[in-house]
Amino acid sequence: MDHLHHPSPAAAVNTRARPNRLIATALALAPWTIAAAAGQAATSLPAIEVNASRLDIPPFDVPAALSVVQVDPGKAGLPGLNFSEAIVGVPGILARDRQNYAQDEQISIRGFGSRTTFGVRSIRVFMDGIPATLPDGQGQVSAFNLDSAERIEVLRGPFSVLYGNAAGGVIQLYSADGTPTPQTTLGVYGGSYDSFRFLANTRGTTGAVDYNIAASEFLSGGYRAHSRVRRESDNAKFGIDLGQQRKLTVVLNRVHQPGTQDPLGLTRAQMKQDPRQATAVAAQYDTRKSAEQNQLGLIYEQTLNPSDQWRAMAYYGQRSITQYLSIPTFVQKNPLQSGGVVSPSTNYGGADLRWTHRGQLGGGMYETVLGASGDYQIQRRTGYENFVGNTLGVKGALRRNEHDNVNNVAEYAQFYWHFVPQWALLLGLRHDTVRFAEHDFYITADNPDDSGHVSYSATTPVVGLQYRASEELRIYASYGRGFETPSYNELGYRTDGQAGLAFDLRPARSNNYELGAKWQATKRLEFDAALFRADTRNELAVASNTNGRATYRNAGRTRREGVELSATGELAPGWRLSAGITHLRTRFRDGFLACTGSPCTVPATPVAAGSRLPGVPDDYGSLRLEHGDGLGWREGITLTGVGSVTVNDFDTDRAAGYALVDVDAGYIFALDEATRLDLSARIGNLADRRYVGSVIVNDGNGRYFEPGPGRNVMLGARLSF
Repeated sequence: MDHLHHPSPAAAVNTRARPNRLIATALALAPWTIAAAAGQAATSLPAIEVNASRLDIPPFDVPAALSVVQVDPGKAGLPGLNFSEAIVGVPGILARDRQNYAQDEQISIRGFGSRTTFGVRSIRVFMDGIPATLPDGQGQVSAFNLDSAERIEVLRGPFSVLYGNAAGGVIQLYSADGTPTPQTTLGVYGGSYDSFRFLANTRGTTGAVDYNIAASEFLSGGYRAHSRVRRESDNAKFGIDLGQQRKLTVVLNRVHQPGTQDPLGLTRAQMKQDPRQATAVAAQYDTRKSAEQNQLGLIYEQTLNPSDQWRAMAYYGQRSITQYLSIPTFVQKNPLQSGGVVSPSTNYGGADLRWTHRGQLGGGMYETVLGASGDYQIQRRTGYENFVGNTLGVKGALRRNEHDNVNNVAEYAQFYWHFVPQWALLLGLRHDTVRFAEHDFYITADNPDDSGHVSYSATTPVVGLQYRASEELRIYASYGRGFETPSYNELGYRTDGQAGLAFDLRPARSNNYELGAKWQATKRLEFDAALFRADTRNELAVASNTNGRATYRNAGRTRREGVELSATGELAPGWRLSAGITHLRTRFRDGFLACTGSPCTVPATPVAAGSRLPGVPDDYGSLRLEHGDGLGWREGITLTGVGSVTVNDFDTDRAAGYALVDVDAGYIFALDEATRLDLSARIGNLADRRYVGSVIVNDGNGRYFEPGPGRNVMLGARLSF
């Protein structure tokens, strides 16, 4: 297969070998890291309160792969725009740069979520404890506001299933509490491709209320043609002390993103010719998306006594999208086609009630969590032709009008017991019932009534056992059973091209295993390792993806297995390391017949057992090494490596692996006792590599590739007072 690269830079090396070299480099650093850190002062790692496990225990004692990342993108000279900026060094998770803000970042955890063509799939997403994933399993991270964030928690493996439908992993972002002394930050960033970002964040405390309010605007012409974007993001968190150990937290969130251009994917020939171009039909149909979301969340917490606590959460949101696709006019002449303009308007919300009890049992501490939750989405989905007469890229005649409703009701329980000094047990059980109901209001002589409904339910148990070999070492094993229903995006079209939704799709069910170890080599440096396997049956896979229409099918059994390694902490005073590498093997265990076009009435192309799952690299990792603390200079280097990726079930083409180097430097001035000016500069893709940032799995037009940007520069200034 051809490699895409510039032949001239000395830094250019074989792209297939570089991810493995990155892994070797990270492993080679380990002995030096331990030696460098061994002589430092014996101060403990800072205590971190985490919520991903729903338990009041340190992450070091959770028998699961749980990474906690403190968010401060400004330290790396980054504008704080993309989720991928904050997770460097976290193993297992891969956030791919699409250079396409009409489709959001492409995120997968241990191979779950790689098939999605937009948004986040197979992964549960939360902001400040409030779901950012709809009950049908479709979510997004574009609403994440890193300016107000304190930390991100990434939970992988069996215990993710305690979050219910489509929990191949869990991502949670938490905003910081207001500071005792008011603090305001103003920032501006500017760089390559006419990119600018403006931000403002203020935090403080007024009486019994602490607050954290952030607002930002991002403007960019885009690396590729026809990829202009403007995004406004606002987030506010208020903590209200009600007295008598009661607290109310109010979270407000808004995203406004009008007219974001979509350059679509490229074929291999187009990518070789000019990776910055857009597909011709992108301009012809003016492919674009406008989105707006507003959300309100309330969390009430009350401590009854040292042993008992209640937590109640409720939220409501509204999301509207209008997207212009490149569906050819001749395709839309089919009376069952729903047009080239998609316009869903969604009202959603839910509630969660949880009781936590702590006590002593058999000489050891235990903690019990009992809870129930309910979530709903009411979506009015309309579709229109993307032409009027001979004019393309405009809203035309109505072709779809339906209400797509989903609700999910769940009950869950967890039990953690540190039953003897060296052993701890964690048990969990969850039951979900997910109901889909479609009401069709667009009925003609050629387009019959598509109304229908379907229900899915599952009980998902989890068990974990941890051995505390010493104060510095934890070893654990865990097992969990998960499930994933189709989303409305996957139910939307039948593979045979006939009327109605694909209610014949079955939920995917998985058995998840994990064996891991956590080692605090010093008081300020931790190494984690995990071996994992997930066996799935009724895997949901793309059946066909042509002219903007994706259909799905159950593809039998699959297996995802691999190993994660990470190192996080301080090497020496002022030196910090965050490194994570993942080796992942994903395969179809059953052969099946698949479609090569749409509509597809009879799948005829074989996919052999043992074939790779598309969209998933076998190896990937990232490393961040930085120096500097407080006033004065700071410097950093970031390495990213991703192995080759197959683009379809048949493995007829691949995106080559790549390795990228980013460098940054900054200087912090003290203008007075309370005012700081932080200037930064960053060079991304220092070697100016050509690479594929992400792929569109099983694209029926062969436009699989979304190129990443070449060498780019970002300059920034932050004023804090």
